[in-house]
Amino acid sequence: MPVEITWWGHATCTVEDANTRVLTDPLFARRLAHLRRRRGAPPPAEARRADLVLVSHLHADHLHLPSLAALDPGTRLLVPRGALRAVPGLRRLRSLQISEVVPGDEVRAGELLVRVVPALHDGRRLPVGPQRSPALGYVVAGEARTYFAGDTGLFDAMADEVGPVDVALLPVGGWGPYLGEGHLDAGRAARAVARLAPRLAVPVHYGTYWPIGMDAVRPHEFHTPGDEFVRLSALAAPQVTVRKLGHGESVRLEVAR
Repeated sequence: MPVEITWWGHATCTVEDANTRVLTDPLFARRLAHLRRRRGAPPPAEARRADLVLVSHLHADHLHLPSLAALDPGTRLLVPRGALRAVPGLRRLRSLQISEVVPGDEVRAGELLVRVVPALHDGRRLPVGPQRSPALGYVVAGEARTYFAGDTGLFDAMADEVGPVDVALLPVGGWGPYLGEGHLDAGRAARAVARLAPRLAVPVHYGTYWPIGMDAVRPHEFHTPGDEFVRLSALAAPQVTVRKLGHGESVRLEVAR
């Protein structure tokens, strides 16, 4: 059976594997604080349907309370340990089944096994205050093994922590002209592809949101990370298929039984 990946924009993807739908870091808003959605319409209602939702860390563009509130009642949600304390609004989402997880945890969803892996990123809700929640990645294993990196920098143990994967969903940009520590840009993401050696790599976390008033400032930082990732990955890992998706576009990976 094929495994299907749909990119809805930013870090929001649907992974359909073994008759189970997994949604990552749902963000359905047209605007978030000083950010405005510049590419792609907000995801349609069908994007909100999931058997399991994965939240990688507590930053508001990854743990977005209004988007989580739009999920179907009864949806299972995995969040980093400490999220319920750090984000009180989560406790008001009583219709969702929320579980806190840390690296090393494994969670079953239908025929899938979801393994929680570490990420190199600031996991706090705000950029100040105590660091109580880890940033996470997830490996979704069913017919295929799909790695959703969340937000992360490149770290030495990445390949060992993640393990063998068929698909890698990797952040390649951001929502501003500069990326600090704990992020992958197109070049570092291409190096991650070389280390992970998946069959398929898909760039995410770029080309969707941009600060209001900065439309004319360094626009190449907004538009080009996906193309640059494709170019650099072809040099660093020519054996890996890289698919740059448009918003709402899907790619299928055929899996031999």
